Amino acid sequence: MSTPFKFKDSAGNTVDFEDYYVRSDYFRSGNLWVWGRNAYGQLGDNTIIDRSSPVQTIAWGSNWKEVSVGSNHTTCIKTDGTLWCWGQGTLGRLGDNTVTKRSSPVQTIAYGTNWKQVSAGYTHTAAIKTDGTLWCWGENYQGKLGDNTIASKSSPVQTVTFGNNWKQTSAGRNHTAAIKTDGTLWTWGSNSYGQLGDNTISSKSSPIQTIAGGTNWLQVSCSDRISSAIKTDGTLWVWGTNSFGSIGDNTAANKSSPVQTVAGGTNWKQVSCGSFCIVAVKKDGTLWSWGWNGSGKLGDNTILDKSSPVQTVAFGTNWKQVAFGDNITAAVKTDGTLWTWGQNNNLGQLGDNTRIDRSSPVQTIMYGTNWKSVACGRDDTAAIQYQDDYQ
Repeated sequence: MSTPFKFKDSAGNTVDFEDYYVRSDYFRSGNLWVWGRNAYGQLGDNTIIDRSSPVQTIAWGSNWKEVSVGSNHTTCIKTDGTLWCWGQGTLGRLGDNTVTKRSSPVQTIAYGTNWKQVSAGYTHTAAIKTDGTLWCWGENYQGKLGDNTIASKSSPVQTVTFGNNWKQTSAGRNHTAAIKTDGTLWTWGSNSYGQLGDNTISSKSSPIQTIAGGTNWLQVSCSDRISSAIKTDGTLWVWGTNSFGSIGDNTAANKSSPVQTVAGGTNWKQVSCGSFCIVAVKKDGTLWSWGWNGSGKLGDNTILDKSSPVQTVAFGTNWKQVAFGDNITAAVKTDGTLWTWGQNNNLGQLGDNTRIDRSSPVQTIMYGTNWKSVACGRDDTAAIQYQDDYQ
């Protein structure tokens, strides 16, 4: 369980202990389950057969720690610190120095046992090592690898800023964002909709800071032409495209500088960006979403777009972690149950053994109360499950 106390950060802000330190069970091992589209082997089960029910990757094992799903590829870190990738290899997004499709997990060519956090974008991947260095590989459109070039890389390279103080990163469609241990927020790559947040629409092949500046950024997420981040004071900021109301400020205007959603507040805990939509969890355990509602991915039992945050029809105050894909959403509750909603068409990406879209949250066919975390990609989902019922 999270330690129930608060403290003052360097800026004098009152912060929950759990926002700065991981849960005591974070490093516990878990089983990895995947489902949905498998055309490129992104489920890692050594087949290219779509799955409407969860299956384990061929690597098996119960020592998976963190998973991230991109567009047709998947990445995961084990408790031994090794990093594994599988799925579509085009443009080098698997980081194994090839462009070969892999239907079974392989390690990046960088190898090592000191990988800490990873984020799979549409066609590239970004990851941080325990030494604080940041590495990117895959497509380098508009400089989204941050190495001051636009040449794609099939092997991990460091961003041009180098340094060993990177804390958390997020890879979007054509841009990347990362937070340093000093609390500063950096972005790079495509900027045609202002998604870098520097008050311009000029792309950058090297990391730059958002115009909001500051040293109190806690968590960042980016996707298709949009970025969102939470500060240590609990405020939530969004910038980039405002198509379908994705910024949540009740307008339709793009924003090249960070703005707060119309919901405001200082109790935001975790945020995830999808395709023209955003979902976020508050510290009170409520779940909110806004933007494009195709296939019902906002979970409010409608398919109407929302330019202001709304709660899912499931309501509740026990949501723990949430993830957006292109047209699917998945979330884990504090009771360890896993819920999915949105597009399910012919690919089974909701994992409920059907091919029916859901505009309200449903549980995967596996049910259970020992789910740890979940990640969504373009048309597939991956989740880590504890071996026991300890929460």
